[in-house]
Amino acid sequence: MAHTYASTGIRTFDGQHLLQIAMPMGGIGAGCLCLNGHGGLQDFSIHHAPHMSALPDGHDAREAAFALLHIKGEHPITKLLEGPMPPEKLYDQGLQSQGHRHSGHEGLPRFETASFTAAYPFGHVNLTHPQVPLAIAITGFSPFIPLDDRSSSMPCAIIEYTLTNDSDKLVEFEFSFHVSHMAPGGLGRRGDRNAPIQGFGVSFTNTEHPHSEKFGSLAFGVMGHKPHIKAMWMRSGWFDWITALWREVSSGHFKPNAGNTDRDFEGLNGGSIMVEGQLASGTSITYPVVIAWHFPNCHATYGGPPNSQCGDDCRGQKAEHPAPRWRPYYAGQWNDASEVALRVRDDYQSLRSRTSAFRDAISASTAPPEILDAVASNLAIIKSPTLLRQENGNLWAWEGCFCTSGCCAGSCTHVWNYAQAIPHLFPQLERSFREQELERSMDQMGHITFRSALPDGPANHSYHAAADGQLGGIMKVYRDWQISGDQTWLTKMLPLVKRSIEFCIERWDPKRQGALVEPHHNTYDIEFWGPDAMCTSIYLGALCAMAAMCQALGHGDDAKSYRQLAQRSAEFMDDYLYNGEYYHQQVMWRELRDQSFVDAMARVDDRSTEVDHVQKAEGPKYQYANGCLSDGVIGAWMCRIYGIDTPINVAHVKSSLAAIHKYNFKPDLFEHAVLQRPGYALGHEGGLIVCTWPHNDRPTLPFVYCDEVWTGMEYQVASHMIAEGMVQEGVEIVRTARARYEGHVRNPFNEYECGSYYARALSSFALLTTYAGFRYSAVDHTLHLNPRSRQRPFTTFFSTATAWGTVTLSHTTVTIKLVEGRLPIRTLVIGDTGASQSVAADVTAEAGQQTTIATPPPVITEPAA
Repeated sequence: MAHTYASTGIRTFDGQHLLQIAMPMGGIGAGCLCLNGHGGLQDFSIHHAPHMSALPDGHDAREAAFALLHIKGEHPITKLLEGPMPPEKLYDQGLQSQGHRHSGHEGLPRFETASFTAAYPFGHVNLTHPQVPLAIAITGFSPFIPLDDRSSSMPCAIIEYTLTNDSDKLVEFEFSFHVSHMAPGGLGRRGDRNAPIQGFGVSFTNTEHPHSEKFGSLAFGVMGHKPHIKAMWMRSGWFDWITALWREVSSGHFKPNAGNTDRDFEGLNGGSIMVEGQLASGTSITYPVVIAWHFPNCHATYGGPPNSQCGDDCRGQKAEHPAPRWRPYYAGQWNDASEVALRVRDDYQSLRSRTSAFRDAISASTAPPEILDAVASNLAIIKSPTLLRQENGNLWAWEGCFCTSGCCAGSCTHVWNYAQAIPHLFPQLERSFREQELERSMDQMGHITFRSALPDGPANHSYHAAADGQLGGIMKVYRDWQISGDQTWLTKMLPLVKRSIEFCIERWDPKRQGALVEPHHNTYDIEFWGPDAMCTSIYLGALCAMAAMCQALGHGDDAKSYRQLAQRSAEFMDDYLYNGEYYHQQVMWRELRDQSFVDAMARVDDRSTEVDHVQKAEGPKYQYANGCLSDGVIGAWMCRIYGIDTPINVAHVKSSLAAIHKYNFKPDLFEHAVLQRPGYALGHEGGLIVCTWPHNDRPTLPFVYCDEVWTGMEYQVASHMIAEGMVQEGVEIVRTARARYEGHVRNPFNEYECGSYYARALSSFALLTTYAGFRYSAVDHTLHLNPRSRQRPFTTFFSTATAWGTVTLSHTTVTIKLVEGRLPIRTLVIGDTGASQSVAADVTAEAGQQTTIATPPPVITEPAA
């Protein structure tokens, strides 16, 4: 019973480590279903909301999709194509009323052994049984192709069943796949409709009003084969549907039908397909099955301005059949689930090969396997219910997912600050976040609502702006401009980011000292009083980004002003926020323009609460003061990976990172007291603590979450360490984080924080770019490469706005192999800033060709792994 790594970052699990595995398959913003560790399908989150396994009693038993194998012959045998039911799940079923929480198929005979190999966006399950002459390999995936956001947004999952005859005899068999009706209407079963799709599969629809949220369809079928079709299961009571179905399949007497029209609606309804075959010894056959869904209406909304038609969580208009408030992206691309499924059938080979090429490019990267695993597995967040996509193509996101609802709405700016995958893999989608923040979520004063409205529109501005989120957004405009090279877009955005930065200066740095002094809201859901290094480092980065963008568009005076303020910011950090070992916070309240805390404390007397007395003695609660904060130099990280030049003291940044590793990283947390949410890391597990107080001066009431371990922060810190040459320390943090997501206790595809599939964990993508030292500017067509490994040749996956593939550095050449797209390269820069070597390249790499550029002898400037 183990989980093991291959050098490619591909990870294999078996035994008890299969328990929690659930790999999302679906479209960007389209919902998903999951392939579990035993080969089953679960978590059908296909109705624009999460629907995950840890559900209370009342889980809809109609959600079922499963495959069966019947072996013909003198001693026939029939098996559910899943591994053994884990005892923990049996126990869970016992807690659910009478123990029949699920659809009924879980009790069918199964295979004896199973293993799961994680190679996201693919998941591979291998099944064996001593009495079954065929070995079974199950591969699940959905299209995931960098830059092709349309194909990657298809509402579908593909499950391939490969049967291999390991015996020395001919084996005859029947393979069948069965799906319950997952498009039920609110009218009850009388509103549900099934129909065969000739030569392919079955579709499910309902007769709901076309504006209803329940209106929609689901379809499934097998690709490359002509199945027998049972478009409708037996209509009867109790467990008759599965009883009749099992009798047919297990006896080898599967009965096709054309879709009943009788009115016996007491039992559950579904459909099946079956393919007959035979395999000679040593041969194989694959049955690719596609499940597609299409629910075009969405009424749930969030965050409109007061007195608008939509306030928080409003459910639409009060008309009998109100028009949907918004529609998902896929509704404007395909008419129903059958059309999606047939499109997948027609394009299956292309979709699969392109997705496989993406996976192969990541696996080819010369990086520690833990890094490749962290990068690839967390891409599952992009296919999870955390993301929604509107019909106009724009993204909107939760922070994460609870079991039946999204968690923390509005594409929260300070959480999505950390996420680095979408800007590289789907940069046009990432830019929709910038437009959401600056065009629709900012008022005329420059206040940005850090939780944006759904659907697109003006936001409610009654709450604090978030300093880290708003300033980070300015840096991300710079990043997205560099990735896209779109000068027209930058010209449109620059007046908006100028309004944003001027708001930030006036609100939090009114004396233009170069620090966020006034109380400022942040990702810890509280306000920091007085300047702190975390938010001030982001402020410094935003000022430098503004200077660069203004300079590029000919606003020289503005650029000079922002550069001067940035210089003051760097000096302020060194003079007031650096304690000789790391950057920290200087708590202030008496000296501020905001005197609300001073006024409140003036009213504290002996009859006041204990909290009031603590605050009167120590100042505002929820500060970190002289604590060593893991996020303490996050702004410097952003500058490093975005290519923003900054006057920050790099030696002090490295010293802070060393202190963070020394004090906050714990290989064993058994003696650590976590007082908030211990489930993230506990006991003999290791992790990076959010904040520690090495000098025993912890406040009585420090900021919330300080004792926790967040993977999104761990990857942020680890990638920053790697970028600054602390390679072993960074990889150690990554290895420790991924060890917690080992399949038995936690799902390796679901790094949770406040909810599952938490967005902050997409910071993991920066691990690969920093380890490779890869950055490409589409503005000046410059490719930067500075591997943190001395291994040559060194290869890394990359994705830009126009192309993706791999780049390989040898001792004398750089070789670019594009899988798709076109990449102009004017200049090649090898090595780190200050000790780099530039090569005038003037080439354009093309997909399908190999482009080689000669390089000077290497210069080693940093410690390497």
